[in-house]
Amino acid sequence: MTMLRHLLHVLRYTWAAPCSAVGLLLAAPALLLGGKARCHFGILEIALPGTEAMRRRLGAITFGHVVLGGSEETLAQLRSHELEHVRQYERWGVVFFLAYPASSLVQLCRGRHPYWSNHFEVQARARCAQGAAGPSDAPKTGGATPPRP
Repeated sequence: MTMLRHLLHVLRYTWAAPCSAVGLLLAAPALLLGGKARCHFGILEIALPGTEAMRRRLGAITFGHVVLGGSEETLAQLRSHELEHVRQYERWGVVFFLAYPASSLVQLCRGRHPYWSNHFEVQARARCAQGAAGPSDAPKTGGATPPRP
């Protein structure tokens, strides 16, 4: 049974690897400019460099198993929400790069907000509210929902 769990773990990371590679490419300049990297539940979190005022305005964005956030505090606050996006990448793989904007476009065409009504954002907020967000092997944690504009 343990070997099967390890195999599934490897497959989830492999399936999301192209998306994680994009995250790593985006993280590289941030790290070179003084960003801070930490690993939580097998997810690489990058706190972006910059002025405190600028970083407070930034939320977080996920690419596979890489999460870029405005600050370490922002990453901690949004961890559950972003971990649900990691789960989505593990399910959808590179197709997520098409599915996410397609969901926003559908919502926009229906007269709804493209971010707040996006299926993947709604799902992440719901899982976060249940305290069940995160990759399948991560501990279940609660977390804050991103602030509304």
